[in-house]
Amino acid sequence: MTAVIEQSIPRTEARSRAHEIWRIVRLHAVNPSIFFGVPWLILGSAWAIMMIIGLIITGAGGPVDDMAKGMRYSWAVLSPQWYLVVVGVQAIGLTFSFALGFGTTRRDFWIGTSMMFGLVSLLNAVAIATLVQIEKATNGWGVGIAMFDSLWYGQQGWLVDFYTTLALQLLVLFVGASVTTVYMRWRMRGMMIVMFSAIALLLVFVAYQTFSGGWMALFEWFGSIGVVGGFTIVLGFAVAFAVGGYLVIRRATPR
Repeated sequence: MTAVIEQSIPRTEARSRAHEIWRIVRLHAVNPSIFFGVPWLILGSAWAIMMIIGLIITGAGGPVDDMAKGMRYSWAVLSPQWYLVVVGVQAIGLTFSFALGFGTTRRDFWIGTSMMFGLVSLLNAVAIATLVQIEKATNGWGVGIAMFDSLWYGQQGWLVDFYTTLALQLLVLFVGASVTTVYMRWRMRGMMIVMFSAIALLLVFVAYQTFSGGWMALFEWFGSIGVVGGFTIVLGFAVAFAVGGYLVIRRATPR
């Protein structure tokens, strides 16, 4: 009889392996419509509506300049942002258990998910900043509309439009993802605690600003830091949510 001696072979590879992280990115990209299709369908639908309105007004000989000024405050360019919060939720809620099932670590999963968020935000920021410039160069797609050249867009150049879009998209994605990690870790009790704590902090802040008369000083400070400074704060919040989500998901248990 032959004796077989089994010895455990220690693992020598790094805990956060590049191929495992990239596998998480590819996992999220299995259904690209979630990250790319639906957001651009929303944005394209908003653009089509604006174009139809512009064609009607210009065809009827209406005031094109007044139309463009009004459209600059329509917020249509930000229409996909609300859906991207849901994308952040789905990225964790629908793939976390499955990813752990095929052997990935929580750290690799979060890094891979963050890479996917960064890739999506980067591509969308490039596209939107470029569309702003195209819209300006074509005088509102030939009919005088202001779909992308609105709000703060189109005022300080392509790079600023790119940076602000990148920061905003990262924020909404990580807000959805980090809130979902709270649910994965503590379920509804944790969600209720976080929600009521956030509301309480907001009310305390509003009360302090109101009774101290600090609203005007706050608005003046925001005006002094400009668009880039304001969205640097937004990017800082995105980083905070990313770090917080990672700390929570390290102890999350899929069910």
